[in-house]
Amino acid sequence: MKLIIASSYVPFVTGGARHIVDWLAAKLRAQGHEVESFLLPFVDDPETMLAQIAGWRLIDLSDRCDRLICIRPPAYVLRHPHKLVWFIHHFRVFYDLWDTALCYLPHDARTLAVRRALMELDTEALGEAAQVYALSGTVQDRLRRFNGLETPILYQPLLEPERFRSGDHGDAVVLVARLEAYKRQHLLVEAMRHVKTGVRLHLCGASAEPEYTDQLKALIERHGLAGKVTLESRWIAEERKQEVIAGALAVANIAIDEDSFAYVSLEACYAEKPIITSTDAGGVLELVRDGVNGLVAEPTAQALAAAFDRLYLDRALAARMGKANRARIDEMGIGWDKVLHAMTA
Repeated sequence: MKLIIASSYVPFVTGGARHIVDWLAAKLRAQGHEVESFLLPFVDDPETMLAQIAGWRLIDLSDRCDRLICIRPPAYVLRHPHKLVWFIHHFRVFYDLWDTALCYLPHDARTLAVRRALMELDTEALGEAAQVYALSGTVQDRLRRFNGLETPILYQPLLEPERFRSGDHGDAVVLVARLEAYKRQHLLVEAMRHVKTGVRLHLCGASAEPEYTDQLKALIERHGLAGKVTLESRWIAEERKQEVIAGALAVANIAIDEDSFAYVSLEACYAEKPIITSTDAGGVLELVRDGVNGLVAEPTAQALAAAFDRLYLDRALAARMGKANRARIDEMGIGWDKVLHAMTA
């Protein structure tokens, strides 16, 4: 079968949206399909985004492939008689973040008009698809609420999960992820002011927002946490990441209302590490069951510190939760066989 995987990307920004395209393409090729990745740059600028989307909408790939698979918005506006959508998220500032402090857009007449037009176009284009799969239950709920669509869930797997191994439960809570305000690395740093044990925090990742990295560095310095917090403000090699997670006490993931559980949580599962998350973490809560394969804390520095200390003082508990985390993957049916069947059946 000839397949095109279409997605948008932000130039010079690497993340899960790029991985899901590359990994899906690799798996489909391994099955013997001819696969082409069709990637176009896109910037979430309300002044130009409708014009950008109009350009996408003019592209008709009907005679270029047997099936079109669309990933990151606005790829699903492309035209094809057999269009599948693996929906990973909306343009969130126009949707679930609109009435929150995380929405940086003015609520003026122009922006409201852009929002209405975007929501109408999304609903129309998604309605054209032969099938829409939601990346998580959180995304499924948003599609139902904003677009009136009922969609099955299709969780994303890791490309090579066997590379993640379990090591001793050390003394560091780890987060390897892009440094972004909504991922709340700053709250993890604040938590280290309240710990009562020798637990450490290890943060790794680059950022498209240099000012946020500077904020984290200033926070560490201002509170004298250099001995407790390690900040590697860069992307580390995969081998290094696997090593860091293998020796971790636990993995943290407290992004606000995350679209899914994110790759960092899957990596924790395969490395048999408990996950520390928060009550407002969105898709992560589909994976983590409090007290079973991780800890779910209130999103406060004090509550997170207590979770850090609990696992530091009880390594046997951390080990049991880690084992349960590995089993959780099978319970949820996360794997490439299910994804590939959905994309090619």
